[in-house]
Amino acid sequence: MVEWFLSLSPVAQALAATCFTWSMTALGAGLVFFFRTIDRKVLDGMLGFAAGVMIAASFWSLLAPAIEMVEAEGGTAWLPAMVGFLSGGAFLWVVDKILPHIHPGFPQGEGREGVKTSWQRSVLLVLAITLHNIPEGLAVGVAFGAVAAGYPAASLGAAIALTIGIGIQNLPEGTAVSVPLRREGMSRLRSFYYGQLSGAVEPAAGVIGAIAVIAMRPLLPYALSFAAGAMIYVVAEELIPESQAEKHSDVATIGVMLGFAVMMGLDVGLG
Repeated sequence: MVEWFLSLSPVAQALAATCFTWSMTALGAGLVFFFRTIDRKVLDGMLGFAAGVMIAASFWSLLAPAIEMVEAEGGTAWLPAMVGFLSGGAFLWVVDKILPHIHPGFPQGEGREGVKTSWQRSVLLVLAITLHNIPEGLAVGVAFGAVAAGYPAASLGAAIALTIGIGIQNLPEGTAVSVPLRREGMSRLRSFYYGQLSGAVEPAAGVIGAIAVIAMRPLLPYALSFAAGAMIYVVAEELIPESQAEKHSDVATIGVMLGFAVMMGLDVGLG
């Protein structure tokens, strides 16, 4: 399996990696076949863990390499990182205002965001998690594109570590869609279908990210920082507030710390 993966082109590696992260979303959604509901404290801990992974990945796997790349070429190291980071957050802010969605955990009829629509609640839940997966898939694709571009600060081990970390944190995201839908009376199969569907955007985003940075090498530091900014926006705007909503702040905070530590260990150990 390892030899097969290494034999792939960088774009194919990004596609395979994001298909793995998508499968982890499906695995999390698959919990609906065993549980109709999940204890809120457990879910808050899982969401906190996902937030910790994304925070660590944003720095260790994306921002730090972007800064190192610019420094190695004698540029103003902080400028591309800052521009890309803020642009990523701004992009997610615009999408959040336009794309109709509803965040998991809100009671029926509450929490709708984006333009007004008559779309079903199930579709809006999927779109909410899809917002998470756009920057995640992009981050994985850009990481593999950086390796193909030949930057010393980028390594295949770091790209694989990022893939594993994103895959791990996708577990609670799939669960956060499928279980609420099941609790509202939807069948297990349909709940699973909608839960895993939220991760379908990751392969497309990954391939786009890899192709973009290979074709336009100078954009790589901006692309890495852009993905980091988009991920931090998701953490600050949704994951942490939602994990704290039910007053299980200690469990959610421990989850953040554990997620950060796991991702940091993966990146430093494999990178």
